[in-house]
Amino acid sequence: MALRWGILGAAKFAREHMAPAIHAAKGAELVALATSDASKAAGFQAFAPGLRLHDSYEALLADAGVDAVYLPLPNHLHVEWALKAIAAGKHVLCEKPMAMQAAEFDALIAARDASGLLVSEAYMITHHPQWQKARDLIAGGAIGRVEHVDTAFSYDNRTEPGNIRNRPETGGGGIRDIGVYTYGSVRFATGAEPVALQARLKRENGVDTFAQVTGEMAGAAGRFTYSAITSMRLFPRQEVVFQGEAGLIRLTAPFNAGLFGEAQLELHRAGAVSELFRWPGVNQYVLQVEAFTRSVEAGAAWVCPLEFSKGTQAMMDQVFAVGTEI
Repeated sequence: MALRWGILGAAKFAREHMAPAIHAAKGAELVALATSDASKAAGFQAFAPGLRLHDSYEALLADAGVDAVYLPLPNHLHVEWALKAIAAGKHVLCEKPMAMQAAEFDALIAARDASGLLVSEAYMITHHPQWQKARDLIAGGAIGRVEHVDTAFSYDNRTEPGNIRNRPETGGGGIRDIGVYTYGSVRFATGAEPVALQARLKRENGVDTFAQVTGEMAGAAGRFTYSAITSMRLFPRQEVVFQGEAGLIRLTAPFNAGLFGEAQLELHRAGAVSELFRWPGVNQYVLQVEAFTRSVEAGAAWVCPLEFSKGTQAMMDQVFAVGTEI
């Protein structure tokens, strides 16, 4: 029997990416949507015509025909509605960042453990084979000791003042929206945590629109220097480079693979022919839903537990704490 999904809110991202992914994923079925504006449901019903509509989030959570819920709500609502969904007996996949502060994860972890449900941040990149390949190459010593990591993620939404990313009251800002990638991806691939960070921030209307983070991280891959740029006011860019003593790994579409560009990983090593790994047509959102189903129904290991997400949130919290205005 397929895992039956409901979505809380008719967000554009849910309509364009996650709802189609749930619909396409093996072992999953999109059965319900909660929105107070029925006109917003049309885009979902175009590919899921049998979708049940609920006019409130509470009504969807009371639907006995829903096993799991996907939460694409504004950031400041994530913890509240994740806890309500858990209390209603639903598995939860929640958009990033799942919380506003690392300490908020403690209630989510406790509720998950007490319920036995799968509760996770929707950190889809960990399900993409390019990131699993990068992690395996680093762990296997393909580039020797990691010495430096560069990450960058930027886009420009200055013409959208009403966008929730540009509004402080909805938990907006570039760090929460895309820092979760430039920080968390390095933690995932290297097993390292920050040991010393500095940050320079620009703000508009109470949200960060640019952040430059430098410092050091340490863990299974050793101790290395780190640099990250996030911005909501720069020309679009995505790139991650792991530079080692004996080689280099570059990911050219690390975060929005298939949308920003084809997922590619370059491996350059001293004295060896450079290698290029490509993953055309891979949909990391579908892979995430299918992995979620396997974890719920077959007990398969889940690659991104709440404890991992709490660590990324702690790193974001640290950036805010040490940041200086420019």
